[in-house]
Amino acid sequence: MIGFDELFGTERIMVVLRGLPPKATVELATVAWGIGIKLLEVPIGVPDQLPSLAAAVEAGAARGRVVGAGTILSARHVRDAASAGARFTVAPGFDADVLQASLTAGLPHLPGVATPSEVHHAWKARCRWVKVFPAHTLGPAWFRALKGPFPDMEYVATGGITAEASPDYLSAGVRIVALGAALTDPAQREQLAELVRTVDRT
Repeated sequence: MIGFDELFGTERIMVVLRGLPPKATVELATVAWGIGIKLLEVPIGVPDQLPSLAAAVEAGAARGRVVGAGTILSARHVRDAASAGARFTVAPGFDADVLQASLTAGLPHLPGVATPSEVHHAWKARCRWVKVFPAHTLGPAWFRALKGPFPDMEYVATGGITAEASPDYLSAGVRIVALGAALTDPAQREQLAELVRTVDRT
């Protein structure tokens, strides 16, 4: 199984497209890919989102882009994600059964964390990569503090982060910022494009 180090490589930005029909999902994904964002998450916590994931996977495959499935809450969600061709799974919290189901399916899994105890649980389960949610509520200082006791953990920050605020999180030790509204908001798209250019220069 390919792990996150190889799957994500040096990428620093991910886009999350939630609750959109397949056509709109692919259209916005294409915008993201066009400005240089290679990582995409499509949450499938509700049944009608599976076609959107499958459409994004198909469109991404033609461009060599990585698409994962988010809001994975059960083994059934893992099976759905795998059948749609997702390359990784993401959960809002830590669930050992979901983690095992994803690994068994050959998909690296990002469990969600929001406290030092949850990071510790993930670390004990040999998850070196975790999703931190809601990152906006926790703020950049949270990541700086957690790098002390958990220096080998890699954080994907998601939940309420804007393109403008993203550099603060990246400089605080976040490996990847995951943005949703920034792509759907025309006012933020240029900021997002500039963020991609800035990250590429570093």
